[in-house]
Amino acid sequence: MAQRETLTRDKVLHAAMTLVDEKGLEALSMRRLAAALDVQAMSLYNHVANKADLLDGIAEYAFAQIEPPDPELAWHEQVRAVAVSMYRVFAKHPAVPAALATDQANPTSARALEPFDWLIGALYQAGFDDRRVRQALDAVMNLVWGSLLFSTAGFVDPDGRAGETDRSAYLRRLDPAKLPNFSRLLRESLTESPSPQDDFEQTLDLLIRGLVPQERHT
Repeated sequence: MAQRETLTRDKVLHAAMTLVDEKGLEALSMRRLAAALDVQAMSLYNHVANKADLLDGIAEYAFAQIEPPDPELAWHEQVRAVAVSMYRVFAKHPAVPAALATDQANPTSARALEPFDWLIGALYQAGFDDRRVRQALDAVMNLVWGSLLFSTAGFVDPDGRAGETDRSAYLRRLDPAKLPNFSRLLRESLTESPSPQDDFEQTLDLLIRGLVPQERHT
């Protein structure tokens, strides 16, 4: 009889991430995770304290996949590189931003917070003061999280494809006389619909161009 592999925290987190990637955040439970690992549910508690710890671990697991920027790049290129890498990672693991947005996960380890440190370092390198660094960081992260959350709701399918059928049906219910501008924009989006990632990167470029270090105002 083949000997069962030793269970570790990394194996538990990997299995949990696979489960939520395939079935969504609501499918995650200790019982289902134990079944996926072919172990007893109680054995999981040797590696995770509870479900909250499990969700923090999943988030940390995702944050660890974000690529560091080349420190030789200009500050704005470093900001772009980290933000794009973050978007790509969490687009593959949409349950993680959902858990963060709903406060089900709140990882505080250095491993999870390191990408934020990269962004902050690039902004300090640009010459922003403390207040402007905080504002710029908030702006970049709001764009990342907002784009990710929008891409799993509304008119965009969870797999990243634009939901033209949904938008067409929605457009037919609008009264252009009452909402002329919204109707125009939605109609245009049916004829020219970039991928969610392309849309994110173009908007990110607009945002970064608007980040002007403090000394340039003096």
